[in-house]
Amino acid sequence: MEPLHLTATESSPSVVLDPGQGIFEIKGESRPEDVRKFYEPILEWLDQYKSYMYWLKDNNPDAAAKTYAFTFSFEYFNSTSAKYILDMLTKLDAIKNDGFKIEIKWEYDQVDEDMKEAGEEYARLISVPFQFKAL
Repeated sequence: MEPLHLTATESSPSVVLDPGQGIFEIKGESRPEDVRKFYEPILEWLDQYKSYMYWLKDNNPDAAAKTYAFTFSFEYFNSTSAKYILDMLTKLDAIKNDGFKIEIKWEYDQVDEDMKEAGEEYARLISVPFQFKAL
């Protein structure tokens, strides 16, 4: 499966979704001018990733036993981005509910209680386990 790499800008986070390297990270600020245009390729990639996981499981039975950690490390995100973040988490939740071990690493600045609370709210909405880390 092809990785997805997006370079951070002043208004959008960096994205590294690379199953070959085992790196799944979204970091930075999320307030792109066209939020849909930014997040649609990520959501499409996650749909392909779900299919890839089934292929991987069929070709490598140990794949279902491995834990796949997705790191979200936002400095800020606007309300429109919040909806797309939930969409991403919901797709990861579906993968987890299909028998794969997915976990979310929610990183936030130690003084940013709002970002911590946002992660806690997301954690209540899906069944994927969250690990919280103050930076």
